Amino acid sequence: MKNTILQIEASNAVKAYESAPPKFRPVLENLFGKNVFAKNIRERLQSFDDVLEYHGHTQESFAKWCEGLRPHEIGNRKEELIVAAYNEGKIADWRDGTPKRYPIFNMPDPSGAGFAYYDYVRWYSASVVGARLVFIGPESLENLKDAVEKFLPEYKESRTL
Repeated sequence: MKNTILQIEASNAVKAYESAPPKFRPVLENLFGKNVFAKNIRERLQSFDDVLEYHGHTQESFAKWCEGLRPHEIGNRKEELIVAAYNEGKIADWRDGTPKRYPIFNMPDPSGAGFAYYDYVRWYSASVVGARLVFIGPESLENLKDAVEKFLPEYKESRTL
């Protein structure tokens, strides 16, 4: 039998999955991958490999992309990919008045030294949020919590030297 490539729209695969009897769903999951049928992004992202797959990367292509970078720079790239995946490609509109969410960490160091900042200037203004690192949308808080829970090691990589 000649190998023939079949193409199917993802929406049609989802319709077939939803109308299929439960015993046939594993067949569709094996053919197309479970992520095609996940209802929300939190279900789809279970590991950093899932984040890479979402963006069309592999571990090998990511490693090549990060050649020559310092560890915390690689961690920052990971964090940007994680947040972009949870935002499903949408970019924050800073003028629309909707909440943007950003995780804040307390990462004490067991050696007794830790992250600390003190400023005594009376009039001071600063931005501490990277625009590409905010969670947006109606489920931004749930997505942020899920991301931190699942990807805390990657977050630590971007914040430690």
